[in-house]
Amino acid sequence: MQLIKAQITDYRSVEDSDILDVEEDVTCLVGKNESGKTTLLQGLFRLNPVEPASFDEVVDYPARKTRQRKQLPADQKIPVVRATFRFNDTEMKAIEEELGPKAMKSPEFEVVIGYRDEFKTFTFSYDEAEVVKHLRTALDLPAAATKVIGGAKTISELLDALGSLDEPTADATALADRLRSWPDSNIGLHLIDQYASPFMPKFVYFADYDTMPGKVSLPDLVRRREAGDLKRGERALLSLLDMAGVSPEEFQDSGQHERLIRELENAGNVISDEVFDYWSQNEELEVRLEVLTPETGAQPPFHEGPILQVRVFNTRHRASVPFDDRSRGFVWFFSFLAYFNELEDAGTTNLILLLDEPGLSLHGRAQGDLLRLIDERLAPKHQVIYTTHSPFMVDPGHLQRVRTVIDLERGGAKVSSEIFKADEDTAFPLLTAMGIEMTQTLFVGEHILLLEGPSDLIYLDILTDIAEANGSTGLDPRWVRTPIGGSGKLSTFVTLLGANKLNVAVLIDSSTKDVGAVQRLRDNGQLGRNGLVEMSEFTGTGDADVEDLFDRDFYLELVNRAYAEELTPPITAADLNANDPRVVRQIEAVFKQRAIAGGRFNHYKPASVLLREQVSLAPQIGTTTIARADQLFTRINSLLPQR
Repeated sequence: MQLIKAQITDYRSVEDSDILDVEEDVTCLVGKNESGKTTLLQGLFRLNPVEPASFDEVVDYPARKTRQRKQLPADQKIPVVRATFRFNDTEMKAIEEELGPKAMKSPEFEVVIGYRDEFKTFTFSYDEAEVVKHLRTALDLPAAATKVIGGAKTISELLDALGSLDEPTADATALADRLRSWPDSNIGLHLIDQYASPFMPKFVYFADYDTMPGKVSLPDLVRRREAGDLKRGERALLSLLDMAGVSPEEFQDSGQHERLIRELENAGNVISDEVFDYWSQNEELEVRLEVLTPETGAQPPFHEGPILQVRVFNTRHRASVPFDDRSRGFVWFFSFLAYFNELEDAGTTNLILLLDEPGLSLHGRAQGDLLRLIDERLAPKHQVIYTTHSPFMVDPGHLQRVRTVIDLERGGAKVSSEIFKADEDTAFPLLTAMGIEMTQTLFVGEHILLLEGPSDLIYLDILTDIAEANGSTGLDPRWVRTPIGGSGKLSTFVTLLGANKLNVAVLIDSSTKDVGAVQRLRDNGQLGRNGLVEMSEFTGTGDADVEDLFDRDFYLELVNRAYAEELTPPITAADLNANDPRVVRQIEAVFKQRAIAGGRFNHYKPASVLLREQVSLAPQIGTTTIARADQLFTRINSLLPQR
């Protein structure tokens, strides 16, 4: 059975949520703090909770509408949650086998719960006449008896007709008995008792405060387990022990030390394998269980032993710490997985998981682990609805899952599938998630060549075409050429891209101030060996940039064409300082001296001229430039793996 949609009214901060469309696998509610996300989940939880939960009219009804509530008739039910479910194919097949192929007009039905009535109200769309027809045709009756029951259109009429038979057959008697066993001989009530209620999934609500304790008194735990007085976190702890095949009572047997040690080790190993399959932040952790005696002066319940403590051992540092002392994010991750396993092991297999701000304390990559857990471990078996305001918990590849939640000044929390109609603060995690995705997908390919600016990209592309046309080496197309907008950003980009395990190379001006920082990244293993390529390697000078690959007179021609209106007269070779090895710096000096273009030389403008007028200008590029380009491309291509 699947939840299709829901609507919540008059519950705490929600006066009318509007329709919440629920995905068949994962639905993500995005909204800023105090927008009403938690209220929506808690309302849904009460629809069919895995643990006892109910509505309190005085506490839960919106305070602003108290006068309106008191004016309602005392016996009038006040709806809070209105949800639509859909029977799955297996459930529909079972219904059709009993009631006929045309019994249900729709596989969907509605459930309503609210104040003043602890019972759910179900609404089905069925055809009673078709049900009666199916039941009637299944009988093997004499012609006279068939005629008697032939006019029945309702279950009540069918029962009356069966009761009026002079000599009812065994089939007729059995059918009458069966119909009388239905609640009030009513099809709708029978659908509830036989199908809707048993098949309806249980709702599980899990929040940050439901985390597992790291230390318990075993006698106290056993007593409260027997009394049914366990908290969710304590149930999670019992689930961990159950995963390892041990019970709390076994740890209390102090007479078998060797057996106890082995049980502890086995339990820790099983727990570690289960939990750390989805925790990639630190793969050098192990869960260990220890049995302790009570400390002197310990307060109840820890005055009574033995005490079971969960510890996390770090194999790198060869030390362990109590579970409670680990990061809050790790504790949440660990506790939820244990609690979820406890529910599955208890046989509660049809669940809708309501996760309130899951992974709130987790690092961004650990939140990615949690999304993987949701998609791989939870969603294949259960519907998941979770709330978040973190961009790392929004999967930009599945924006159809997102619903926005906003809190209106009049009307309370509203939920919507129109995600970008939300206000700026609500949409911020979505926009940020898309930005993160763009930074991941913008650099398409595993081999990244970082360039300082777009002019470098133009020059390399054109020189590649010219070199290959002349039988020389061009830049391998496997390189994704990425201008990053200035040398000051190089070290940052190298770090970010290197963290994604990409093959990164950097083409850099020899005089760039960031060379030292990039070299340190290379020395630290964040940049491939020989991945720092300096232009001076190919110009024979100690200081060079990409423009120095060209003959000086050719590049000067590009500059004069780019600034034809400002340069009167044009710049000549005699105007340049021949002692400066970099042609761009020579031209910048002339621009400042003559106050051309405000004294500022734009590197991109000559490159754009070459791009626009490539057909006429390319033949003017000399053999020396082509030879330098060949050396440059050969050097960069050597950083690629062999095909």
